Amino acid sequence: MTDSELKTRHIPVLLKETMLGLNLAPGKVIFDGTLGGGGHAIAIAQKVGKTGLVIGTDRDSSALDRLDKRIGEFGDSINVKTYFANYCDFDEALERSGVERVDGFLLDLGLSSDQIADRSRGFSFDSDGELDLRFDTTEGEPAYQLLNRWREDKIADIIFKYGEDRLSRRIARAIVERRAKAPIRFASELAEICRRCDHTPLWSRRIDPATRAFQALRIAVNDELGALESFLTNFVKSLNVGGRVAIISFHSLEDRIVKNAFRNAEELKVITKKPIVATDEEVKKNSRSRSAKLRIAERIR
Repeated sequence: MTDSELKTRHIPVLLKETMLGLNLAPGKVIFDGTLGGGGHAIAIAQKVGKTGLVIGTDRDSSALDRLDKRIGEFGDSINVKTYFANYCDFDEALERSGVERVDGFLLDLGLSSDQIADRSRGFSFDSDGELDLRFDTTEGEPAYQLLNRWREDKIADIIFKYGEDRLSRRIARAIVERRAKAPIRFASELAEICRRCDHTPLWSRRIDPATRAFQALRIAVNDELGALESFLTNFVKSLNVGGRVAIISFHSLEDRIVKNAFRNAEELKVITKKPIVATDEEVKKNSRSRSAKLRIAERIR
């Protein structure tokens, strides 16, 4: 990577609220399962100090390359260990770090600005790259291969379930008709299909018509909800009593899963009765924060 490629464009959302919610102090050990650009991880590492530790994972190897470069610039003033892994496999990262339990867990779900900026991976609607959408390009199949193989009803179901798109069946039909002429391969091709399926006037559209379909495919390709449910089923055993878990979600399905898991876990006390959302000031500085919801819980026994 060049120096410019190693610089992150990602701005951590709800940073102050997350730091306060995790109840940080020098010497604490925190697990950050979605390192991304490292904004949360580095701020947490500075707060817990050299006697503390941040253990982090990410499924995107390029994100880890950028972050390891940033961490190196801090020298020995912070203590961060990073691993190329899915956050639902946190127990392996803890074991490799020689840690049995931590004082806090953090997940910042969804897509990073760096991934959108990488035009070769198809996260951007107008990308000239292949429609890949995988966080970890060493696992699974790229989205374009699945789109060219799945039945029409499966495409429609995925776009409706994970994207909550009322045009899911129309989009699925258009995809099947388009691929009959030539295989779909690029992100811009899918975006154009979605836009043609939306007949509402341009002036009345709140979001790009491709938004929900891209989101749905990304969630399906990376099994994002499966990873979240696996984490929520297992993390409590590795959280110290008095320790906290903070999860930032950007999708109503994710937020619902987190809310229910926190509420139903006997070992947890819900700290946020309602999710914390970004202030108007933060939204002005970082539009991505508009849909962010932060929920926090504490282990009480």
